[in-house]
Formats: sequence, C-alpha cells, structure tokens
Amino acid sequence: MTRIPTPARWAAVVFAAVAISACAGQRPPVRVAPPTGALGLEIVRTAESLVGAPYRNGGADPHGFDCSGYVEYVFAQHGLTVPRDVRRQWQTGRAIDRSAIRASDLLFFSTTGPGATHVSIAIDRGRFIHAPSSRGVVRVESLSSAYWSRRFIGARRVVGG
Repeated sequence: MTRIPTPARWAAVVFAAVAISACAGQRPPVRVAPPTGALGLEIVRTAESLVGAPYRNGGADPHGFDCSGYVEYVFAQHGLTVPRDVRRQWQTGRAIDRSAIRASDLLFFSTTGPGATHVSIAIDRGRFIHAPSSRGVVRVESLSSAYWSRRFIGARRVVGG
C-alpha cells in the first residue's frame, strides 16, 4: 500500500532537500509565484474580462486604467503584488526570451521615451492585452503589428518558474 505524504511530511522533504543543496553549495530555485499554467490562464481571463474599460491616466480600477495600473489591478485579483509603475514592473520577476512568452508574462515597450514606458499582459506568444491611451479602452493587440513589434523591448515572468 502506498502512503500519501501529508503536507507536514512534504514540508520536511522540501526542507531536507533545500538543506542538502545548500550544504552542497547549490542554491534552490526561487519562484515569485507557484509554477502553474492554470494561474497564468486565470490572470489572462481576468485581464480579458476588463476589455473595454476606459483609459484614465493614473487609473488603477475598472473605472479607468493606465497601463501599469491595469497590470497591478489584474495581478492583485489573484493575490499577487506587482509594483505600481512601469519602470519598477520592468524590474519584477525574471527576464525571458521573446520565444518563451506565455500567458500572464509582462511585455514591455518603449513608446514615449527610452527604456520601458508601457506594459501589457501576454495572452500567448502573439497577442497581449493592455490599457493604451490611444482609442481610450483596454484592448487586445498583436505583438507582430508594425507599431508594437518595433517598440517591444522585453518580457518578464512574474508567475511561475
């Protein structure tokens, strides 16, 4: 008969593995949030539920969003804290290659000056959702469009490993 480990036993096993790896000079992997594709998809569903919400400079709720306020709000609905401004969001999580983009990754663009000035949430490798100031509402865009492709500067993973 196979014994199913209790949460306390799992904790003991994880603690032992971390201790052993620390003794061996190896560092255990660090994760910002649990490595689950399901959470990324839930975040995208929340982001999509806000399509059509108005743009409002400095906004961070469904009455009006700016880009970083939108990202902060969507992640907060899932108990995850991200910084409020684009430049600090650009330093959150870990950098990932464009070819590795997946649901809920943050995509960054240089639109109004050098460096990260705009942020969005990836739906998949080719599409993202954001709160742009033009046309005034939260919407879905294609990463391959001429405008966004030229301005893309990087992606960061906040959810998962």
